[in-house]
Amino acid sequence: MTTNTISTSTSGSRLPVYFISHGGGPWPWMPEMHDYYAQLAASLADIPRQIGRTPRAILMVSAHWEADSFTVQSTPQPGMIYDYGGFPAHTYQIHYRSPGSPALAERVAGLLAQAGIAVQQDAERGYDHGMFSPMAAIYPEAHVPVVQLSLRRGLDPAEHLALGRALAALRDEDVLIIGSGLSYHNLRAFGPQAKVPSKAFDDWLAETMLQVDSASRSQRLLDWEDAPAARIAHPREEHLLPLMVAVGAAEADRAVRIYHEEAFMGGLSVSSYRLDAA
Repeated sequence: MTTNTISTSTSGSRLPVYFISHGGGPWPWMPEMHDYYAQLAASLADIPRQIGRTPRAILMVSAHWEADSFTVQSTPQPGMIYDYGGFPAHTYQIHYRSPGSPALAERVAGLLAQAGIAVQQDAERGYDHGMFSPMAAIYPEAHVPVVQLSLRRGLDPAEHLALGRALAALRDEDVLIIGSGLSYHNLRAFGPQAKVPSKAFDDWLAETMLQVDSASRSQRLLDWEDAPAARIAHPREEHLLPLMVAVGAAEADRAVRIYHEEAFMGGLSVSSYRLDAA
């Protein structure tokens, strides 16, 4: 699909919303890492089956883009941003060649402006690895237009929940909203030493997403720093904020956990979620 026409009419049933753990760096292009990432890769590859159709476009909120105002990518053919270091030379030649969609960027900007949320457009920015690494597993053919939307500096959970609420109408317009982050992101506490804190936080996150009513879920996410091991799991919360956007866009919907491991990279508990209208 290469069309840049984004209609506001409905096309089939309302799409779900996803919060995915996107993995580290350019892992899909590193065969030596495939065993570590087998379960995550399988969960991402299963998303098209779960949706049951090809969406018109994808709006991706990645942990790897922060701006002073919420900013939407508006170039028709985004380039690549290799926002990682220390990986093999060939991983700096990766190209995920999905088209962008200036029309979707305009629609996003309009929805945010309507909600009173300041928004900018960026016609230069390329795709970061929070987008292209998971998308290589979800749609390896790169045939679905993808537009990225930034986080806002300050990382206020309430602002990002409100952002998601403002975007919810896109679900009825055949646009798939994906929050791309990590349920645990502390690169200084990885492997076996992270087993206890990552499980404590992941258990709290599962309870929040799966066991409480929608109003309580939103409030718990606003108060996420009160969770067990919260600041060990997320010393800085940019990898958690895409979850706030996803929940805001599906605030009344139930959640299901589509990916979970308790020994990732030697000890991490990690998870991804889908929020459904059903």
